[in-house]
Amino acid sequence: MTADQDSSYHKGPVTLRRHQVPATTTDQRLLDGPHNHEWLHSDPWRVLRIQSEFVEGFGALAELGRAVSVFGSARTRAGHPAYELGVQVGRLLAQAGYAVITGGGPGVMEAANKGAVEGGGVSVGLGIELPFEQGINEYVDLGVHFRYFFARKTMFVKYAEGFIVLPGGFGTLDELFEALTLVQTRKVTSFPIVLLGTAYWQGLVEWLRAGPLDAGTIGQRDLDLLTLTDDPEHAVNVIVTANGPVP
Repeated sequence: MTADQDSSYHKGPVTLRRHQVPATTTDQRLLDGPHNHEWLHSDPWRVLRIQSEFVEGFGALAELGRAVSVFGSARTRAGHPAYELGVQVGRLLAQAGYAVITGGGPGVMEAANKGAVEGGGVSVGLGIELPFEQGINEYVDLGVHFRYFFARKTMFVKYAEGFIVLPGGFGTLDELFEALTLVQTRKVTSFPIVLLGTAYWQGLVEWLRAGPLDAGTIGQRDLDLLTLTDDPEHAVNVIVTANGPVP
């Protein structure tokens, strides 16, 4: 890969390099507080761009079939135990008949996409405009680039029958707790959520039990929404059991 390719910046369907790379992201410009009255004229037009992202996503994924979203750190390198878990999960999901949806980036996302390809399944990557960790990995068969996080998040949930969450950072935690909230509030139903990697996730689960559960801010039923395991086969079986085998 050349230096120019390394510095590629993806802004929706547009690829930018060198002096064309913007100083801020589209999401940042949308969410920053207004400093003048320019937003009165620009924000209504943004609605059309937002609409187009939903239309593109729906159009690309509508015929995907049954799928599972897999999350994890973009910073995990090949050879790391979490990367190898991602490959196994992607392969097992594909062999079970599920398409594999990831954020399309490097690390665990790449691992799950790689496993899906090795398992003969459909490998999907939903990319996002970021100032770092950009681009769609080489194992993605069907890739969609987004400017807006909220449009991308809708696709992760709408076209998946469950989440498998491997060790990751803030982005992974964001997706995890959004999924938990959607299930808890019954915005989505029959949506299994599996945490893969006991050593990594056990502390979080214990904190949820000792903190929010004991304080009464969540219930035991909410905590029971999570399945914690170290076994990729168990993780996939949880999804299959909850939704039934793929015809």
